[in-house]
This record gives sequence, C-alpha cells and structure tokens, in this order.
Amino acid sequence: MKTTVSIPDNLFERAKRFAKRTKKPMNHLFSDALQEYLARRTPHQVTKAMNNALSELGATDDHFISTLARRILKRSEW
Repeated sequence: MKTTVSIPDNLFERAKRFAKRTKKPMNHLFSDALQEYLARRTPHQVTKAMNNALSELGATDDHFISTLARRILKRSEW
C-alpha cells in the first residue's frame, strides 16, 4: 500500500543517510521501522521477545523474578 506521511526534514535526512549506508530502499527502512515500533508496543510481542531472549540465554525459571515481573507488568499501561 502506498501512503503519504510528513516527517521532520532532519529525520528524513538521517533516514536517507542510513538507507544509503545500509543499501536498503527507503520504503523497506520505513516499513521495518514501523514494524519494530509496533512490535515494541504490543504486549504479546514484548513477552515473545523476552521469552526468546531468555531461552537463548538458557535462563531457568526463578519464582522470585517471575513474581516481580508479573507485578511490574500489571502496573504498566498495556
């Protein structure tokens, strides 16, 4: 889908330099950025990312940490 958005000139220039440096088309850069932004703000995706990171680290279940994490997440505004 094509769309038009307005962003500050300095942000656009930074994005353009980054796209050139990484040899990535601008539309891919903006699409990836939006996807990452939304994923970071979706509780399910945050939980999935945390679980993946813990599994890569080989972390074991710690009752104290699990309880504390649940309390913190309950207080946040999801």
